[in-house]
Amino acid sequence: MPVRIASLARQLDKNGQRLHRVIASRAFSHGADPAPSDEERALREERSALKAAQAERRARAALPRVKPAKMVKEAKPPKAPKAPKAPKAAKPPKEKAAKATNKPSRADKQTKKAENLEAAKKADRKSAKT
Repeated sequence: MPVRIASLARQLDKNGQRLHRVIASRAFSHGADPAPSDEERALREERSALKAAQAERRARAALPRVKPAKMVKEAKPPKAPKAPKAPKAAKPPKEKAAKATNKPSRADKQTKKAENLEAAKKADRKSAKT
């Protein structure tokens, strides 16, 4: 089936304009009573053929599309279970560093700072802090 790239709407529009001109010229020159000319008959036949083709295309577009079959993947075989490992020997617990126990608390720091400030106030030579 060839790929369709143009719609029929534009062709119908052009055909309708030509048909309208032919009908208007006939009505203007001969009045509304005379029989249609060969050109008018040909344009009407072409228009009806275009409309039929357009209706057929729309009906074909409404039908479900043929879809390719989905490829089924083959299941992979399960992996062989690994052999269980021997448990590791337990490590002796670490000793806490002595440095962490000697760390001064916040309260100790505040009292030491206050003592240093009092000592600076009592000193012979004045510092920038006092």
